[in-house]
Amino acid sequence: MASGFEDNEKINKLPQEGVHCFPASAKQINGRRVITAILFVVFACIAIYGFAKMGSLLPAAIIGAIGAVVVLLVFIQTFLIAKFRVAVDYNEKNVVLRFRYSTIKIPFESFDARDGEPDKAEQLIDKNMSAEKAMYLVLDNVFEDACFQTSTRDLASKEDFMKLREETFAIAEAYGARNSENKVRFWNESEKDTDIDDDDIASIVEEAKAATGGGCNDIIEEPEEEAETPDEAPEADTEAESDTEEKTDEE
Repeated sequence: MASGFEDNEKINKLPQEGVHCFPASAKQINGRRVITAILFVVFACIAIYGFAKMGSLLPAAIIGAIGAVVVLLVFIQTFLIAKFRVAVDYNEKNVVLRFRYSTIKIPFESFDARDGEPDKAEQLIDKNMSAEKAMYLVLDNVFEDACFQTSTRDLASKEDFMKLREETFAIAEAYGARNSENKVRFWNESEKDTDIDDDDIASIVEEAKAATGGGCNDIIEEPEEEAETPDEAPEADTEAESDTEEKTDEE
């Protein structure tokens, strides 16, 4: 489905076929395998010992069994991301992301790429534990509330990261989904895009006044109650007196 923002000249410059795969960092993969292997042995021992003793150790055995299954799944997942963490599929016109055991496909017509920023934990790593500051890349489906980020730490090499950045920026520029007014706005967009200045606030207030036919006081203040009409009973008494006087005159 076309977004209406495509630049055909730029699209024609993109590769028209093939799949470019960007595998995960070997360091990240090996680290996960070592950690999950150790944790699997620990949880498995807890589960076996707990089930053997039963009784009060049954909850520990259940926790150990669940933990062993979880770390085993993480261990298996490292073989999947070794093939690719991110891929650009020019045959099907999708950017494909590996997320746990599923693959997420973002059509070129809905895709945007932009430079990302580290969260607080990643900032601490960059500052205290890393010799080189990591670079981050946001891969975004602009028409859905799904946004993903990868970095130089996630991919096999910095060269792979720069190549992915180059290709995804070219795709986003060619298909132009980022220019749509219907795109989803995210909490992590820059403050300059989301802040409202004083002129905008004043404009909103004026529009509210115009819509209500006046100021805010018109909404808050209650209308004054009408003065109560005098009781009509005295008028009846006056009429009765007039009738009495007329009868007297007639006599």
